[in-house]
Parts: sequence; C-alpha cells; structure tokens
Amino acid sequence: MTASLDGAVADPERFATVFDAHYEETRRYLGRRLDLDVAEDLAAETFLVAFRRRHSFDADRGGVRPWLYGIATKLAGRHRRAEVRRYRALARSGPPQDDDGHDQRIVERVSAGVTVQKLSAALAGLSRGERDVVLLVAYGELTYDEVAAALGVANGTVASRLSRARTKLRDSLGVEV
Repeated sequence: MTASLDGAVADPERFATVFDAHYEETRRYLGRRLDLDVAEDLAAETFLVAFRRRHSFDADRGGVRPWLYGIATKLAGRHRRAEVRRYRALARSGPPQDDDGHDQRIVERVSAGVTVQKLSAALAGLSRGERDVVLLVAYGELTYDEVAAALGVANGTVASRLSRARTKLRDSLGVEV
C-alpha cells in the first residue's frame, strides 16, 4: 500500500488517498503534542503543505508517513513556545478537570495528575530536538529511520538525541525509560 501511496502524492487527483490513509494518525500525533483544537488545524495544514509540496516528495528518503510526520513536526515546532508553556502549566496544575464529577474519576485524576505533572515537567526540560524525537517515537511510533527522515537528520542524530532525552527523563522521573 505504501508504494501506491507514494505514487498518489504527486498526482493531485489521487492525493485524497494519502489524506484518507494518514489524516487521523497525524491528527492524533499532533493532539498528543498540542491542544486538540490546534491539532485539528495543524493536521489539516499538514496536508495542505504536503499537497503544495507534493512535487518535492522523494519516496527514496523514507516514504509518505515520515514525510508527513516531518511536516507535522515542523508545524508543531512553530507552536513550540505554547507547547512548552502547556507542559509547564500541566506540571504546576495537573491534567484538566473533567465535568462528569464521578468519585472514581476524581481518584483517577489525582493519580494521573501526579504522573502528568512529572512527565510534563520532564518533557518541558528537554531541548526541542530531543522532545521531537521522543514524541515521534512514543506518539507517532516511528522507527529511527522514519524519525530521521521526518526531521531531515541523520540516524546517528536521532539515536544521540533519544539517548540524551532518556537520560534526562530518567533523572527527572526517577524511572527507567
């Protein structure tokens, strides 16, 4: 299916198949990094940018999926300051309150709040490159090769950024990552 999608990128009549195959995954990735309303907008913008740049797509550099993740990551990078502010706010206040008011949800929120606060603070402490690599691997489930293609960096850069990020996260969280 990937080879057929690679061919669909350059064909404006078939580009919709690329959108259909990858939009939801791209939106979920961005939603984990940013607020959901921003994620929807950036996911749509990702495909707009991809459509406009479809002639520069090179399947030999990693395929459609990492190409789209690269575009999405760059767009998310434009919102970097907001992303870091969000992580810092979550570190201070915990996850947002749910409106259902059930006792069990309160217990879950308190437990999740401690975890979210620690993780958010740890993520905010990473450099942009380290955070991008961690989130592409964790949220996007990309391989090192796909991350390298998405970010336009060498595989060794991905490995070193991930190694540094793991060390920082391990130190911040006190757990093996």
